[in-house]
Amino acid sequence: MSRIGKMPVEIPVGVDVNLTPENFITVKGPKGTLSRQLVTEIDVAIEGAVINVTRPNDLKKFRSLHGLTRTLISNMMVGVTQGYQKTLNIVGTGYRAAKAGNKLTLTLGYSHPVEMTDPEGVEATVEGNTTIHVAGIDKEKVGQYAADIRAKRAPEPYKGKGIKYSTERIRRKAGKSGKK
Repeated sequence: MSRIGKMPVEIPVGVDVNLTPENFITVKGPKGTLSRQLVTEIDVAIEGAVINVTRPNDLKKFRSLHGLTRTLISNMMVGVTQGYQKTLNIVGTGYRAAKAGNKLTLTLGYSHPVEMTDPEGVEATVEGNTTIHVAGIDKEKVGQYAADIRAKRAPEPYKGKGIKYSTERIRRKAGKSGKK
């Protein structure tokens, strides 16, 4: 049995959950509404203030989808109540970020500034030119937008310059050694 999949998902107070027979789930909370089509082979049942996820048998396909389905539902509950946030730091001389409306402008040492538009449901804010906070209710969209920003100038191992997650540690390499 899946250790993650068999745990029940608590429905927080103030959250409304609708589930159709085709496993289309809609979660509505104080921060917004999320909808997702779940796999139809996995059984999802709402029992009071708890959602239980079960699988029909122990085939490898169903074992892998069991925990995934439960985690997707749990992430929706957290998203509509607390939301998700990722923090990125910009390291490097002259590297900076600016925000105007829903456009994020990054100056990263290229010959031109890099402009990015916030996707729907996700908002990026800039703090002090070098810190970017990406926030939203959908964990997948927040993580993808943060990864897209980081990919514009990934940190390099010699000087550590680039855009990194605030929790990320850059493994540094030694530079060239002198002549013998």
